[in-house]
Amino acid sequence: LFGVLVSAPAVRAANDHRIGVGANYWVALEDIELEDEKLDDDGLAFLASYQYWPSLLGLELDIEFLPDRFGESALAPEAFILFGRSIYCGIGIGITYSDDNFSDEPFYALRAGLNLELLPILYLDISGNYRFNDSAELKDDETDIDTDTVFFGATVRLAL
Repeated sequence: LFGVLVSAPAVRAANDHRIGVGANYWVALEDIELEDEKLDDDGLAFLASYQYWPSLLGLELDIEFLPDRFGESALAPEAFILFGRSIYCGIGIGITYSDDNFSDEPFYALRAGLNLELLPILYLDISGNYRFNDSAELKDDETDIDTDTVFFGATVRLAL
């Protein structure tokens, strides 16, 4: 019993750091049209993720790859502050990089999720995000578009 009590904090501390990969399905809340062209308003994004979650408060850093975001490929580094454990919520900020430029303004995100421990070192995180910002600039276009977007996805994480 003493060995279990002594090793439990060490196991817990080891699970504080997690790395993972995942995918998100995203949908823009409004149709996006430029002149006579209607752009895809949904797609699949892939991400690499790091979490530090020592207590009810955690930090997540992601790099997301959106292969066809409104007709362009994009990268989106983002950071979240998370609250909870198995059921959690969070707020985040990020910026989009596409067409060899970063966006003029960051995006903000709200998240709710379910963090399931599959094995002592393996986690499945199922989440939904609402990402909002005022506008986004698209390649070769002079107008900004509203890009409020909903994301649903899953990430598999390994505790370090």
